[in-house]
Amino acid sequence: MSSPDTPRPAGAADERDDLWEVGGLTLRSRVLLGTSRYPSLQSLLDSVEASGTELVTVGVRRVDLAGGDGATLLGALRQRDGAGGRPLHLLPNTAGCFTAREAVLTAQLAREALETDRIKLEVIGDDETLHPDPIELVKAAGELVADGFEVFAYCGDDPITAKRLADLGCAAVMPLGAPIGSGMGLTNPYALRILREILPDVPLVVDAGIGTASDAALAMELGYEGILLNTAVAGAERPPQMAAAMRHAVEAGRLAYRAGRIPRRLYAEASTPEEGRIELGP
Repeated sequence: MSSPDTPRPAGAADERDDLWEVGGLTLRSRVLLGTSRYPSLQSLLDSVEASGTELVTVGVRRVDLAGGDGATLLGALRQRDGAGGRPLHLLPNTAGCFTAREAVLTAQLAREALETDRIKLEVIGDDETLHPDPIELVKAAGELVADGFEVFAYCGDDPITAKRLADLGCAAVMPLGAPIGSGMGLTNPYALRILREILPDVPLVVDAGIGTASDAALAMELGYEGILLNTAVAGAERPPQMAAAMRHAVEAGRLAYRAGRIPRRLYAEASTPEEGRIELGP
């Protein structure tokens, strides 16, 4: 497995020449990685390394916030911070919250325990689909932004909700590609394209629904700043290998977006010019 400092071929989507800023951070990697449901702690740590991520999410309700040694999730992640010259930042999330009040209290607990103002805001509205509740989400986002939080807001692909979150001052708007954990990929890429068009200056991160590397590449080709992954990696047969695949896919998709793809055409267009064709006699 190559390290972030391994030389790459000319033209490769090297994170070092394409930094991005979000929530007060300047990042090289455009992979954000969740930390739940891995078969083992070592599998998670290997996946973190293979993905190249610099920002990992932790469920405030699922982890021991006081854990500091390498045998705990938080302790192991903190030990990785700065290893190999790469930072590893924590992004606590409010997973499991169903009201704005729950989410705000959870965020405040995370800030006190983890000493960070960054929070991934999730306010779920339905047990079956795990779709966000847009009303409670916007309410919580407004309170948290006013309280000085850098809010990474998980939302649906509805442009009205996304714009309201951006107008409130959220650090990032994170629309779903498909329901959480479904692996269905981008079920509505047209909606995601609309969000990119109406929010050209807001960091957009596809969150939820990614199933495999091609899904991640497609999302990046739409011009999104990053991808947040969890189940697609943690649930794979070999999580570290999938994490590496996702890293390469995100880099490829980003490079393709920056390169500027050719327009789609209904009919063929010959790549060989008409001039110089051999003329045959009768």
